[in-house]
Amino acid sequence: MSENRKVSIICSKGTLDMALPAFIMGNAARMSGIEVHIFFTFWGMDIIKKSTMNKLHVATVGNPAMGIPTMIGGLPGMENLATAMMKKQLQELDIPDIPEWLEMMSDAGAHLWACQLAADMFKLKKEDLDDHIEEIISAVDFFDKAEGGQIIFI
Repeated sequence: MSENRKVSIICSKGTLDMALPAFIMGNAARMSGIEVHIFFTFWGMDIIKKSTMNKLHVATVGNPAMGIPTMIGGLPGMENLATAMMKKQLQELDIPDIPEWLEMMSDAGAHLWACQLAADMFKLKKEDLDDHIEEIISAVDFFDKAEGGQIIFI
């Protein structure tokens, strides 16, 4: 195993089931001594926006992993039911909520970045985002920070 390993994770989706893999993999990487950068962009900004971070849902439409037909997943109340079921399971497993994950990742030394273009598009300022976000940066800046490491797109 080489020293100075680095992984950079791009979070582009703002659903609960797409947020957790970034935090779980990022946390595992930090526990292994790997440098971690997480870049939140487009709908992934919902994960770090103060106004939405506690309201993430589980996508039931177009999600083949749900095991239910899309038509059923689109019925009223299905998304809320799936979200409630997932949150209950996460609570039983003592999995942190999104704000706690952001705090844990930051405290563990992971670097958390927000996308400049997405922030401009959604008219977001740094104060609209979780306090653990280091900075709003461009995609070019992100690739500079990710240089030499692996990049995972979620």
